[in-house]
Amino acid sequence: MPKPTEEQKLYLRIHKQFNRATKEYAMLSDEDKILVALSGGKDSLTMLQLMAERSRIYKPKISIVAAHVKMSNIPYSVNPEFLKDFCDNLDVELHILESGFDASTDKRKSPCFLCSWNRRKALFTLAQEIGCNKIALGHNMDDFIETMLMNMTFQGTFSAMAPVMSMDKFPITIIRPLCLVNENDVEKYAQEQQFPPLKKNCPYENDSHRKSMKDLLAHLESLNPEARYNLWGSMSNIQTSLLPPRIDKKQ
Repeated sequence: MPKPTEEQKLYLRIHKQFNRATKEYAMLSDEDKILVALSGGKDSLTMLQLMAERSRIYKPKISIVAAHVKMSNIPYSVNPEFLKDFCDNLDVELHILESGFDASTDKRKSPCFLCSWNRRKALFTLAQEIGCNKIALGHNMDDFIETMLMNMTFQGTFSAMAPVMSMDKFPITIIRPLCLVNENDVEKYAQEQQFPPLKKNCPYENDSHRKSMKDLLAHLESLNPEARYNLWGSMSNIQTSLLPPRIDKKQ
């Protein structure tokens, strides 16, 4: 039997971590109708391929629909025809939505928050209209770790994102099936699949600290190649007896 190629090994590794995440975190149930958020970037395209393949398995039986949200005030270079052809080849229905926000009039939150919230709101609304009970987002392992580092650095909280999260105000559950897949693997896979690069040209990009967290994670990996996986493991290995107790700020 011939040995698998490097490309085959990469796919098998991503597929294994995807399956592990959906099972370990109980992301999928019979009769789920899942709206897959399709930005057009490497993560969402990879996730849609995996979800489409998973939808053909009998147990648990799920169905999927894709949605792309275009922000009217942030330039994108996503070709809608590419997204349509991509979904057609996977036999997945695609919805294209439009949303936007005015950062000059809404000062309650950062532009990054407003952009994310308006995207989510459009997805939540569509999901309810077409009877979806779950929304799949394409955050990979690095996204979780970077969020954790940002929250620790700028908010003083030890938190990240949940692989599965039930929304309070919507009858919707968020799932993140790529949570165990590292970004390097997704990048390699996207190159092999010749996914077109996504260029957002976001005017608020310099206001975000995520790039700094990516650089920090890369530095930590230069110190220890296992840093990414150790940081991920630390989120579920909290030894409270070795941490300082919470101090009441009112005292």
